[in-house]
Amino acid sequence: MQISTSQFYAFNQQNMQSLTATADKLQTQISTTKRINAPSDDAVSWRRLQSLARDGADDTAYGGNLTLAGTTLSQADSTLSSITDALQQAKELAVKANSGTLSPSDRVAIADQLDAIVTNLAGYANVKDSRGAAVFANGDADAVTKNADGTFSFAATGPTSIPVGANEAIQPGDSAARVFVDSSGGNILSAISSLSTALRGTGNLSTIAGATGDALQAANDQAASVQAGLGARAARVDLETSRLKDIATNREAARSALEDTDVTATITNLQKTMTVLQATQASFTKLASMSLFDFLK
Repeated sequence: MQISTSQFYAFNQQNMQSLTATADKLQTQISTTKRINAPSDDAVSWRRLQSLARDGADDTAYGGNLTLAGTTLSQADSTLSSITDALQQAKELAVKANSGTLSPSDRVAIADQLDAIVTNLAGYANVKDSRGAAVFANGDADAVTKNADGTFSFAATGPTSIPVGANEAIQPGDSAARVFVDSSGGNILSAISSLSTALRGTGNLSTIAGATGDALQAANDQAASVQAGLGARAARVDLETSRLKDIATNREAARSALEDTDVTATITNLQKTMTVLQATQASFTKLASMSLFDFLK
């Protein structure tokens, strides 16, 4: 006659199943090095981890945008340096053109150099970034266009700002008009072209050369101002990049505190659980096999 009952079996089975589940969970935490592997492990922490993951994904995207903005701003800065060098060269040629001692061949040679500078300036302005987007215009349009009548058209707006934060965006360039068009609406490429035309035999050379020299000085100052603005934005990119790195470090610390397994403590808990489970199994096996006569002895 056995003394065990259905309640006895049910209780011990439930107890051993619970201990086995606990041991499995601890083993999973050790093997994955993660304390939380499912929402049921810790619902509050699981939600927090999902939020941290979303924030991390957003900041990864913003980090990529910051890299793009920084690279494009650097490209714009170096391009403006080339533009200011070309403007300085044109200014020196304007001074030379106004000397009054030039031979016809000298005049043509200077005109040819000025034409090449105009071509180079337009080429610099039409530079594209790594995406194929204009640095001194919006989209992929040319920043400077030479019209059929020899005049020039300039992009009035610069590239679209790049989002670098939840409410932050940085424009990675500027408009060609800001670089080449003065406050009165005149533009330096037309001024240089006019000087070239005068050197080839038409127009008052002395007056045009003097006016062009003044315009070139103003254009150089204007380009320097635009370049300073780009430098300020580049500094902002550096600060934002540093901020994102700090946030990422803090976020990783928060994630680790919530999710990572304390391996030493978990192994200790696993050993305790296995000891209890083995003892429970042994006790159950012994008690389940006892008869009333064994109990009465």
